[in-house]
Amino acid sequence: MKPAKLKIDRVVLDTSLFVNPEVRNHFGKSPTDAINGFLSIAEQIPSLEFYMPSSIFAELLNFVDESKIPGQFLAIMRQKSPSRHELVCPAFLLYELIEDIRDRINKGLRIAEKAVRNVGKSEEREIIQNMRRNYRDALREGIIDSKEDVDLILLAKELDALLVTVDHGAITWAEKLGIRWLLPTKFRDYLMSFIDKPADSEVLQKKRKSKSIKK
Repeated sequence: MKPAKLKIDRVVLDTSLFVNPEVRNHFGKSPTDAINGFLSIAEQIPSLEFYMPSSIFAELLNFVDESKIPGQFLAIMRQKSPSRHELVCPAFLLYELIEDIRDRINKGLRIAEKAVRNVGKSEEREIIQNMRRNYRDALREGIIDSKEDVDLILLAKELDALLVTVDHGAITWAEKLGIRWLLPTKFRDYLMSFIDKPADSEVLQKKRKSKSIKK
């Protein structure tokens, strides 16, 4: 009887896992340390494949010391852009996106009107700071506002992968598309849950044994 084939699951990662100070501490104090901390765990889990869109990976390199990133990370972290010309998204997403943008523009107008009415009642600097903060929250909170965000969503959809991100906009649209997602703060616990699995341990031992024979 042939042994059961190991089921492979895929995970798409955002830069927040390594860059965001509130998140990366689960793996290391700096982005470079976080990458090495992640790598030390990830290479023990043969049942998981890790992906990052090329645009996101390029963004990550701006925060790390490339000379301290081991070559193994490039083998573990697969770089892949989504198949933008082949993927098909439901039309209702376009309608929802347009409606969402229109609502946000109206909110922005109301915030600007409120700031104008407060001229003379508060200091100019305070008015501008409040308007900027409220305007940013109204227009950018919970929305996809970059091509990198789109790459994350599309790649996770294409691979039927678990999306790991702290971005509220990406999470909102992952929900709309039925994409599995996980907050980075829980990601280390998620990885550790695989370490003690018999199937993973057996496959890992076979891989190590095979490497030792080749040597």
